[in-house]
Amino acid sequence: MNLEAQTKTAPTGFLPTWQHLRAMWFPVWVVLRREISDTLRDWRIVVPIIVLVIGFPFLANFAANRGLAFVNQYGASLIVERLLPFLMLVVGFFPSTFSLVIALETFAGEKERRSLESLLATPLTDLQLYVGKLLSATIPPVLASYLGIATYLLLMGLTLGWWPPLSLLLVSMTLSTVQSLVMVSGAVIVSSQSTSVRAANLLASFIIIPMAFLLQVEAGLLLFADYTALWLIALCLIVVNVLLIRLGIRVFNREQLLGRDIDKLNLRHALSVFWKAAWPRNGLKALYTREIPAIIRGMWPELLITVVVILGGGLSVGIWGVRRFPLPVEAFSLAEVQNLETIGSMVTQSGLLTSFSPWSIFLNNVRALLVAGGAALISMGILALLLLMAPVAIIAYIVGQIGGVGFNPWLFLAVTVLPHGIVELPAAILATAQAMRMGDVMLSPHEEGGGVDGIVREVGHFVKLFVGVVLPLLLLAAWIEARITPHLLLNFLGR
Repeated sequence: MNLEAQTKTAPTGFLPTWQHLRAMWFPVWVVLRREISDTLRDWRIVVPIIVLVIGFPFLANFAANRGLAFVNQYGASLIVERLLPFLMLVVGFFPSTFSLVIALETFAGEKERRSLESLLATPLTDLQLYVGKLLSATIPPVLASYLGIATYLLLMGLTLGWWPPLSLLLVSMTLSTVQSLVMVSGAVIVSSQSTSVRAANLLASFIIIPMAFLLQVEAGLLLFADYTALWLIALCLIVVNVLLIRLGIRVFNREQLLGRDIDKLNLRHALSVFWKAAWPRNGLKALYTREIPAIIRGMWPELLITVVVILGGGLSVGIWGVRRFPLPVEAFSLAEVQNLETIGSMVTQSGLLTSFSPWSIFLNNVRALLVAGGAALISMGILALLLLMAPVAIIAYIVGQIGGVGFNPWLFLAVTVLPHGIVELPAAILATAQAMRMGDVMLSPHEEGGGVDGIVREVGHFVKLFVGVVLPLLLLAAWIEARITPHLLLNFLGR
């Protein structure tokens, strides 16, 4: 049965589930088989991948042997032994990066070769076409990563007698898999939204660079054998991959793919959309009675998620830290806190602030929230949540530890955090929720308020909310933190 006949006989009504699934997935299988066949026939793609998959493990094995022989002269073999798992991750990472070429070719390459029109003319739905292309670009990189890791492990076992424990092998295979999935899913989106392979290759740097930085973070965690954090990274990557697949499915449109021949940067239109969203059009009274309340009502899902993640996640991480990494009593010695001058000097010596003044505190908080807003645009809002969750987790960790040195933790929280926190935390939650919305709008198609116009509009709303509400609250919180909180702390300590 050919593709057209199979698609036309798609089940209607109450047919058996397996028939419905077969009718839905048979066209996907046809696209998958066609794409993989074309890839395997192109020696310019296959040969470099084979060289990376087979050759790089031998290079890594050679480097590990030489490094271990060198450090054994100085009794530092533990360093190289901790680097062996990292080399395993690198071996699985490199085939995936090179295989981005396959993903970038899925749509942009076919459009340049004039072979896309015939494929889009088939009775495939947009979902079937996109999923077929996604799977065809995903399977080769993942299999290449597995083959590279297996070759590396075989060489390491035969030459050094090193075999990873099961927990390390599982987390390494999981990380290699989800990293490949994230990179390929992002590359397929780039390919479907690009008008040329050149543009797709340039945009692919926004995929490679973050993953390379993530690989360095994983190297540090492997050096300390912190496998729990690696599993958390893998979980976060799975969430990101699900979001990328959802984004790709929602924004894919075959008519736009065929009709767009060149990308145009209309700065005038973008500035117009931004100005309309950011500038208070009807005066200050309307700004605070209608416009800002409308923005807050529009982002209530993001507000709810932010509150749950910040409070629930931050408290959970802080409590986990108290149980896992308890500090000695000497770490909480407050004998040096005698007056306002000692408090200011302790803060500046910690490196957190240049000076303990309202203006310095205000600038530090503004900078942190602006960084969170920028990070939200490249992480679909995830990094903004994590950046705000970190200080909440630190506060929960410190308050949890303070009870072990003879102080009432709730009273300590009330005098050191609550006075300025009741002003600062709502401001931070509002800014983070709007930053998250800027990232979320990327998951919506243009017809539902997404696309470039949607991103520019939400950035304008972020500026309006930030200037109109967040900045005044942060300024008030900074003044309370510098002028009132120290006096409360001194009274609490009986100074």
